[in-house]
This record gives sequence, C-alpha cells and structure tokens, in this order.
Amino acid sequence: MWQAPEPLLFEMSSPGRTAFSLPELDVPETPLPPALIRDEVNLPEISELELVRHYLRLSQKNFSIDSHFYPLGSCTMKYNPKVNEAAAAMAGFARTHPFQPETMVQGNLELMYRLQEALKEISGFAGISLQPAAGAHGEFAGVLMMRAYHLARGDTGRTKMLIPDSAHGTNPASVAMSGFQAVEIPSDERGNVDLEALKAVCDHTVVGLMLTNPNTLGLFEEQISEVIDTIHACGGLVYGDGANLNALMGVARPGGLGFDVMHFNLHKTFTTPHGGGGPGSGPVGVNQKLLAFLPGPIVGREGEAYQFVMPPKSIGRLKAFHGNFGMLIRALTYIMMMGEAGLREVTFNAVLNANYLKARLEKLYPVKYNRPCMHEFVAAGNIAEGVHTMDIAKRLIDYGFHPPTVYFPLIVHEALMIEPTETESKETLDAFVDALVKIAEEARENPDLLHTAPHHTPVTRLDEVNAARKPVLCYRG
Repeated sequence: MWQAPEPLLFEMSSPGRTAFSLPELDVPETPLPPALIRDEVNLPEISELELVRHYLRLSQKNFSIDSHFYPLGSCTMKYNPKVNEAAAAMAGFARTHPFQPETMVQGNLELMYRLQEALKEISGFAGISLQPAAGAHGEFAGVLMMRAYHLARGDTGRTKMLIPDSAHGTNPASVAMSGFQAVEIPSDERGNVDLEALKAVCDHTVVGLMLTNPNTLGLFEEQISEVIDTIHACGGLVYGDGANLNALMGVARPGGLGFDVMHFNLHKTFTTPHGGGGPGSGPVGVNQKLLAFLPGPIVGREGEAYQFVMPPKSIGRLKAFHGNFGMLIRALTYIMMMGEAGLREVTFNAVLNANYLKARLEKLYPVKYNRPCMHEFVAAGNIAEGVHTMDIAKRLIDYGFHPPTVYFPLIVHEALMIEPTETESKETLDAFVDALVKIAEEARENPDLLHTAPHHTPVTRLDEVNAARKPVLCYRG
C-alpha cells in the first residue's frame, strides 16, 4: 500500500495548540531583554498527541533490523541483541569518566582485558589493541604497523601493497593514506587469488598483501597456505581484513592460518550497532612479529590489578582516550553470552543460511562462481532484457525487504550480494525467496513494474545522480 508523505510539523501547526506544560514559577518572573526577543521564529504549535503520532509515523517509515529482514546482513545491519544494550547502559559503565584514574576504574579495565583475551582466543593472535574506532580505522592501523615493522628492520625499499580485486574497497584507501602504492591482483576462474599473478609481482619491494578471507565473493581462499607462504617468502607481511570473520569464528583462526595482522569489525561479528547506530569499533590483532608495534595503550594485568600499557615500539595512540568503550561492553557481553559452542554455531548457521538461499535462487539469479559459499554469495541481477540489479533491489522494497548490497564486488557484472546472517529463520528466508521468485516473473512479464519501483513508499524512484549531487536537505516551503 502506498504510504503518504508525512507533513512537516510546520504544516500541521495550528495557533494555540501546545505539547507541553510548565509548573508554576517558584522564582520572580523576569522579562527577556528586548534585544533577545524575536517575532519571526514561527515555531510550530501542535498538541502532544499529534506530536507523538507524527514521530511514530516517521519511525514506521524506516527500515530497521527490528522490523525488516536485511539481506545485506552483518555488512550493514546485523541484529543487535537487547541484552547488549542493557549491559552498556549499566551505570557503572555509562557514568565512567575517561579522566578517572586507573585505580578507580578497575572494573572497566578488567572488561577491556577480558575482551582482548577473548579476541586473542578467537583469532589465534598474540596481542590485541582495542584502540581503533572503526573497521577502516583498524585497517589503517594494521598497515601502519606493517610499515613500522619494515622500517624498524632498516628495510626501507618496500613500497607496494598487493590487494586482490575481490578485496573490500577501503583497502586501497588505507594503503594510499600510509604512503604506499596499491597493486591489484586478479582473481582466478574459481574466485581465488590468482596464485601465478601473485608470484609474478612478489619481490623485495612488497610491503605485504591485504587479503579478505572469505573474500567479498563469499568464497574461502582455496590456496590460502600457498598465498601466505608466497608473501612471506619475499619478506612481506599478510594483512587479514577481518570483515568476514563471522564466517570462520570458532572454526578457523586467522592467526593459525599465518596472517600477521587483522582487524575485527565488532559490529559485523560481535553484534555491536552499525549502519547509523554506531559508533563502530575495529580492534586489531597481531602475531609475535608485530606485538611491539600495537597502537596503545592496551590493558595489561599484574596480579589482580589492571593498568594501561604502551607497547615498546607502538605506532602510537589512534583515538582520544581508550577506544569506543560502549562497543567493547556490547561485544564482550555477546561473546560471554554465546560461549565457545555458541560462537561456532553462529558461524555454522550464517554459512547454512547463505547456502540455503543460494541453492534456492541460483537458477533464477545466476552465481558467477558456482561453489559452496560461506556467509554470503554474489548473484547477478540482470535476469531479463532491460532489467538491472537496481530494478531488483528497488522492487524488493515493495515486498517489504531492504535491498541487498548491489554492484559490489566490482568483478561481478550486475552484482547482487546477499548475506542473510545467522539470526534469520527458515520462514523469513523462504519469504525472501518467494519475493525474488515473484520479481523474476515480473521481470519477464512486466519489466516496467520493476523500472519504476518502489511504488509503495512516500518517495518513489529517485533520480539518483541528482539526489547525490544536488540533495535537498532543508525545508523550502
């Protein structure tokens, strides 16, 4: 059903209505100075009930993980268990001031220490820093540590960072900000890093490789040991983009696979808020080679006491105070609630859900690399003459589903990346499949229905170029 646009409060205003009442003055009334009085403010006048209904209607026009299935899952909007919020709101945590001395915040430090230890156990790394404020921030921290490692050894001739074409888009940005040159490595016919192409560029100028595993195609690197050995053989380091750790957690440990450094996306793997609900958090884990270079301070323990410690060759502080502490509370709450077996089950269910959707949809929406996927898969949306991925995505809104990631990764033409996460039921997944099956029928029989979608929203298909370049961000009534 089409949703009417919600009027502005100014348009609903009627003289004399009010949404508040104030108690009687208990001090003498004093007029404002004349210079501060304005007649042209024109504030809306509205009753309390109209005000409540206005904001409730606005909230119901939003897609949210509490109301709708997001098939772009952990990448943008993963379910955040409510117990995490309750833990983060506890007064002992929420009212802590970052300038309080260590002796007054031992509980907070213990929480950070326990999270560091939990992430070490999950990832197989020797050390963790909780400093970075987001995934890309952690990525930048990782590259800076790689640079510091080479420079500390007097190895100043390394300038190239190798990045597969199936990597996340932030990787080249982190490389450029660190003063290195990004060199793209192609994928082979099975969606892996092309091993021969990798070997061809490995020399004494290689800083390292930034590898997402599983990659953005949702595929596990089948030659992961050979890839890592090749980089190490030329003196480089291997960076793990931990964005997809939720496909490995409890099953494989990146540190054990040979990665030297990796960032964690606490929102993608450990259910802290994201997608406008942040802030984020992107801790980094390292092996023994990079332990001394971790950004600090990190939390150390001596007996029963906890204190901040700066690693001896640290690349320095990356954020004011000690990271986004509220996110650390939420992540540790989730890890402790799930336990070892629960985290492993999360991984199994994320992979199971993605493969279930892939199996049910791949005849209608072709998948370029036809292998069992991990937690996500990439199909193609150009399923009929003149129909594109964007049309599929927009039409899904009419069926009550948030669109999946579109046109990424770039190596799949008309990419439609679907990631269900572990929390969705079979009934929800089946409803999503039913919608995509119906859309495929519409694409063949009435493609204009897709070209003009969505039809049920207050604003239908936008001119995306104008919306991006000439956004209307203010009221012009």
